[in-house]
Parts: sequence; C-alpha cells; structure tokens
Amino acid sequence: MNRATKKTTALESTTGNTIIQAINASREYQLEGEIIYAVRSVNLDVEKGKFITLVGRSGSGKTTLLNMLAGLDHPTSGQVLFEGMDLSDYNEKQFIQLRRHRIGVVFQSFALLPLLSAYENVELPMRIAGIGAKERSSRTNEVLEMVGLGRRAKHRPYELSGGEQQRISIARAVAMRPDVILADEPTGELDSVNAAEIFGLFRHMVSEEGMSVVATTHDRTLIDMSDQIYIVNNGMLELTEVGLNDYDHSQFKKPVTVTESE
Repeated sequence: MNRATKKTTALESTTGNTIIQAINASREYQLEGEIIYAVRSVNLDVEKGKFITLVGRSGSGKTTLLNMLAGLDHPTSGQVLFEGMDLSDYNEKQFIQLRRHRIGVVFQSFALLPLLSAYENVELPMRIAGIGAKERSSRTNEVLEMVGLGRRAKHRPYELSGGEQQRISIARAVAMRPDVILADEPTGELDSVNAAEIFGLFRHMVSEEGMSVVATTHDRTLIDMSDQIYIVNNGMLELTEVGLNDYDHSQFKKPVTVTESE
C-alpha cells in the first residue's frame, strides 16, 4: 500500500468527532534477542469532550500506549492518527506545533523547573510559543485560578505540596488550550484526597472546557469520573464499562483558591 492510499484509508476510518485514533497499533522492542510486545494491536478512538481512563498494573503497556498517542513514540505496526493524519508522516515542525498547541502532557513526576515560580512554570511554554506578554499573563492567571492556586503563583515547587505541584503541572498543560490532555499516572504519588481532586479537575476540563482527557491510573476508586474505562493487560486493550456521569458533580468542582498562611 503506497502512502497516498494509506492516508486515504486512514481518513475514511475516522469520524468527525475523533481527535486521536489508534488503528491496530502495536509496539515491539528487542531486548537481548527477545521480542517484547509492549502494545498489541490496539484500536482506540479519542473523541472530543471525552474522559478516558486506562487502568492496568505497572508494565502492562499503558505508558507506551500513551507515548504513541502523544507522538513521542511510533508503533512498530499499525497507525496512530491525529485528526486523520498519520503521526509517522509528521515532520519535526509539525510535531513541535502539535505538542505546543494541540496536545498537553501531564507527567507523574510533575516535571516542574525548580528555580521557577508556579507562575513562571505555567507561563514558560507560552513564552516559547511566542504568545504576547498580555495574553500570557491573562491566561497564566486564568489557569492558576482554575486549579485553585492563584495565591500560590509566586511559590517555587519546593514550597508546594505534592498535590499542589501536580495541579501546577496540569495548569501548565492546559495553558495553551490544547484539544487533548494525556496524563501518565498523574495521581501515582498523591494521597487519596489529592488524587480525587486531580481527577476532579480533569472532569471539569472535559465538562466545562470541552477538552479530551486520556489518563492512566492504578487507582480504581477514581474511574467512576470517566466516560470510558479500558483495562490494559499485556499490551492489550479491553473496554470494561462506560461511565454514566451520574455522580455528584459538587464533590469534584475545581479546588477552592488556597489562601496563603500567615
């Protein structure tokens, strides 16, 4: 199949509501002569305004799949499409634009720059993208308020709790108003209360901001906030249930802005 035919087939297989699509996507590695099957023939549609949770034990293939959806890794076979275009066909400039403007990534380890304040950590990607100073300031303050940390703007990461650091990393990820947030074990280092707040923020972004979220987790107590829940086992994906979103939304509203201690 030539490249033109491959693109036509890919575009025909997507729907107008699908942002990212994995089609029979597999990822294999060779380790000391042995083939490791990290992801096996996964089919997944990430639709606009949906919250998808990938649940599975460590080593099940969740992170590898998330990396492929983000374009950080490519499948050995199959395809990953963004709005109908195969990510393997993207050039470097297209990838930069995709990561700066269309996809936001949240890491388990927070990945904040330790010498920058919360405000500066959130603002930096917009500065790199060439956003004007007035718009940068407005959007930075907006997303810090969204995650309930407007009054922590001048604090550096070491002055913040683990939950607060993760909220700052989420604010940074959404500052450019991406279409999709991809979060790898965003609650893995947090207690149950902070974990519920983080997933509540994701729910808010889907319901109120219209973003799509794909998050991996070990914590099955959080999956009721999701629209779709997939179990990942040995690199294979299984849809287990579809959430009805009939929980009490008041439990998961964005956090109240924290006041500074005296």
